[in-house]
Amino acid sequence: MRFNFDIAESTEDGSRRSLTPKEDVQWVPLQTHPVFTTTADGGGTAATASASAGGVRNLLAWDGASRLYYWDSNQQCLHRISIRLGEPDPTSVVAASPSKVNFRILDKITWLLILPLKYCLKSLNFGKGLLPLRNEYGYQMLPVLQADKELNFVVNKISINRNGSALLLAGSDDLCVMYLYGRSSTKENAIVCRTVSIGSQVYSSDSSAIRILQVSWHPYSDTHVGILSSDSVFRLFDLSSGVVQPEQEYYLQPVEPGRSRNAASICPVDFSFGGDHLWDRFSVFVLFSDGSVYILCPVVPFGSVYKWESILEIYSDAHTFGLKSAKSAAVNNSNMAISWLEATFPEVAQEATDRENLSTIKAHSHALFDASLALQGPLHKVCHGGEDEDLAVRGAECEGRAVSFLYNLVSKDSILVTAWSGGQLQIDALADEIQPVWITGSAPRLRVDSFDHIRGIAMICESIPAEHSIVKLDQPLDNTVWLGHPPPLLRLAIVDLALPRKTEGSSLITMFADPLMPERIYSLHEGGVDSIVLHFLPFTSQINGKDENIKTPSVHPVLSTCQGETSSSSPSPLSGFASLSDSFGYSWVVVVTSTQECVVLEMKTWNLLLPIQIDKEKPIDMEQQKEKDTPDIISKELLSGPKSVLAPQASPNLRSISADSIEGRSALHQYFKLFHENYVEYAHKVYFELKHHGPQLKRIIDDQHARLDEAQQKISRVEAKQPMLDERIDRAVQRHNSLEQRLQRLRRLPGAHKKPLSRAEREFKSELDQFTGVELDALRSSIDTLRSRLKRYTKSSKDNVTTQRRKIPGRNHVQDAQISQLKSSLEKLSLLNSESTKKVELVESAIKTAESSKNKTILS
Repeated sequence: MRFNFDIAESTEDGSRRSLTPKEDVQWVPLQTHPVFTTTADGGGTAATASASAGGVRNLLAWDGASRLYYWDSNQQCLHRISIRLGEPDPTSVVAASPSKVNFRILDKITWLLILPLKYCLKSLNFGKGLLPLRNEYGYQMLPVLQADKELNFVVNKISINRNGSALLLAGSDDLCVMYLYGRSSTKENAIVCRTVSIGSQVYSSDSSAIRILQVSWHPYSDTHVGILSSDSVFRLFDLSSGVVQPEQEYYLQPVEPGRSRNAASICPVDFSFGGDHLWDRFSVFVLFSDGSVYILCPVVPFGSVYKWESILEIYSDAHTFGLKSAKSAAVNNSNMAISWLEATFPEVAQEATDRENLSTIKAHSHALFDASLALQGPLHKVCHGGEDEDLAVRGAECEGRAVSFLYNLVSKDSILVTAWSGGQLQIDALADEIQPVWITGSAPRLRVDSFDHIRGIAMICESIPAEHSIVKLDQPLDNTVWLGHPPPLLRLAIVDLALPRKTEGSSLITMFADPLMPERIYSLHEGGVDSIVLHFLPFTSQINGKDENIKTPSVHPVLSTCQGETSSSSPSPLSGFASLSDSFGYSWVVVVTSTQECVVLEMKTWNLLLPIQIDKEKPIDMEQQKEKDTPDIISKELLSGPKSVLAPQASPNLRSISADSIEGRSALHQYFKLFHENYVEYAHKVYFELKHHGPQLKRIIDDQHARLDEAQQKISRVEAKQPMLDERIDRAVQRHNSLEQRLQRLRRLPGAHKKPLSRAEREFKSELDQFTGVELDALRSSIDTLRSRLKRYTKSSKDNVTTQRRKIPGRNHVQDAQISQLKSSLEKLSLLNSESTKKVELVESAIKTAESSKNKTILS
C-alpha cells in the first residue's frame, strides 16, 4: 500500500500552494538510462583491469520488486534505479529518470504536521522506515547512495537481502554492509548511508592474508551472512547482534588426520545454502578445488524463521524411519536429530493443542555439548547394478579445477552444478535425502552470556573416518536411511560451454538460477552469458508420470562479448548481471559491461520445456499443414459483438415529429443506416466466419471421435489382457519368494561370510586407492620394466652357471701343479720370515745392552 500526501499551505490571496516539489520524472527504457549511457574518462580501463584481476564480477542487484541497484566503481557510489516491468509493453522494462532534483527546506509548521503522521505510519508497519516516507514527500529524492566511510578495497560483488534493507559490498580482502534505510544524511547530491565492516579483525587486517572466497545472505534470515574464506573456515555473522565476532564458526577438515592428499583437496572454492526441502534447508554445500563436494548439516542461524509444516515433516520423518530401524546406528543418529530439533524448536515437543495455530517457527540458539558436526563427503556417484565400484569414486571428469558451485531446487530434485575452469558444467542430482550427522567426543567451543544463553559456536568439522559405502540403485531403503552416509550423486550431464582457449590462467564462471523457471541456469563468464535448460529431472519426472528417455540439457547463448574466433583481442568482461521476472510470466536478463553499457533481453519462458514431437514415419501433407495453421476459434472482433449504435443528434421534440414528415423520414433513414452498418454487416461477418470454420470444425470433431474410438479400443485390449497380467504378476511374486528363500539358505552357508580385512590391510588398501587415477600408468610402466630386467638377469645367470659347469667336466692337472708350486713358495717365505725375526731380536738385545752400559758410565 502506497500513501501520497500533498501538503499545502494558505497564501495571502486565499489560494493554496503545495509544499511538495513536483519532480519531472521520465520513464525511459532501462538500457538508455543516464546511469548506463554516461561514461567517464578512463572508467572502462579501470573496470577492465579490475575485472581481469578479480575475475568475473557482479555489481548489479535487484530487490525482487521495483528497485535496481548498481555499484559505480569509478565514482564509489551506489545507484538506485526505480524500474517498472512490462510497461508500456508486456515485454519492456522502463526506468525512472528524474530530470532535476529540487530541495526544499520545510518550515517548522510543516515538520510538526509531517513527523507525527510519519511515526504513526512507521508504528503501523507501513513502508520500510523513515526514508521511504521522506521520498514520498519529495524533499529528498536522490537516486545516488554513498557510504559514510572510505572503502579501501575493490568491490567485486554486491548482494541485497530479502526485504531490501541492507546491501553487501564484498571484495577479496574486505566486506561491508550498507544499510539503505534508517539513519542517513545528504552530502553533495547524494544520500550518505551507514556502512559497517563485517569481521574486521579477521578479514580486513593489514597483516592478515585471509581472502574472502564467497559471501551470501542466508535464505531464511535478513540479518545473517555466510562467509567462506581461504583459511578453510565457514563463518556465519549476525548483523543484528554484532559484526565483529561471528555467531558460528566451522573449521573444515576434509582430510583425515595422518593421511596424505593433494593440495587441491583441502582448498575450498565456493559454497551454497540449501533450498526449501527437508534437511536441505539446514545444509551448507562446500566445494573444493578438486571438484569434491562436502555437506554441513544442520547449520541454523539463531532467530531464523521457518515454516511450521516443514519442521513437523522432518520431525515425523525421524520418528518414522529412524527410531523404527533395525540398526543401532540409525536409531542413534535419529535420536540425536530428534533431540536437536526439540531443543532448537521447542514447539515440536509441545502438545497438539498448543501448536494448532502455528504457521511459522523461530530457531533458538542450541548446540550439542559433546558432539560436533561431521563434514559429510566427498559426495560419490551412484553406482548402477553392473557398474564397477571404482567408477563411483573416480576423480574429476572435467578439465582444470573447480571454480564455482550452485545449488538449485527444482520441485523435488536437488540439483548441484559445478563449474570448471576448462569451461565445463558438471550437473548432478542428489539421489537420496540429506540427514544430519554428528561426531561424538569432539566438543565445540561455546560463547554464552550472563544468562547462560548461547551467543556463539565454534567447532572443528572433520570428515567421517569410516570408509564410504558405495550406494547402488537397487539397494534397499534400510541400508541407507539414517546410517550417517552422505547422499550419492546421480550424474545428469556434463555441459561444455565451448569457451575460447586462453593462454594464461583459466576461465572463471559464475552461475545464477532463473527466479521464474528454476529449470533454467544462467552461466556468466568472460565470453558472455549462456542459458542451460534442464529437460530431465529424476524425481520430478517420476512424480509427473513421464516415462521417457533421459534428455540432455539444451544450451543457448544469450549474450556474447567475443568479437570472433579469430580475433586476437580478449573478450570484453562483464561487470553486472540480474535476472528479472514479473507475476505475468515474463522474464528478462539485464547485463552491464565494464564500460557501463546496459543490455536488456527478454527471455522466453512459455513452452520452453515442452518437447517437440515429430512423427518421422508419417509424411507431411501440405494441405493438412495449411488446415492446422488456420485458427480454430472465431476472431475476437466477432466475439466482442457488434458496435454500439449511437443515437443521432436530434432536438428534444423529436418524439413529437410524425413518421410521414420530412424530419421523421430523415431521422428514420439515419437510424436505418446505422443499423445496417453495425448489425447487418456484423451478421454477414458471422455468417461468413461460421461458413468458413464449419468444415474445419467438422474435421476436428471427426478426428476427436476417431481418437476416442481408438482410445476405447486400447482400453478394451488392456482390460482383456488384465487377467493374463495378473497371472504373470502372481507367478513373478511366487518366483521372487522362492528366490528369496534360496538366498536366505545361501547366506547361512559358512563360506558366504567373508573374513573382514584387518586394520593393516585396510590402510594398505587406502594407500593403493590413492594411486588410482594419479600415478597408475607410471607404476605399471615401472613394473613392466622391472619384470623385463628380471627376466634378462635370470636368463644371463642361468647361462653363466651352465657355461661354468661345462668348463669343469673333470679334474684339472694344470691347476694342481700351480697350487703345489704356490704352497712351496709360501713355505719358503715363512722360513725367511722366521729367520728375519730372529735377526731383529738379536739386534734389539744388542741395542739394549749398549744403552745400559752407556747409562752406567754417565752415572759414574
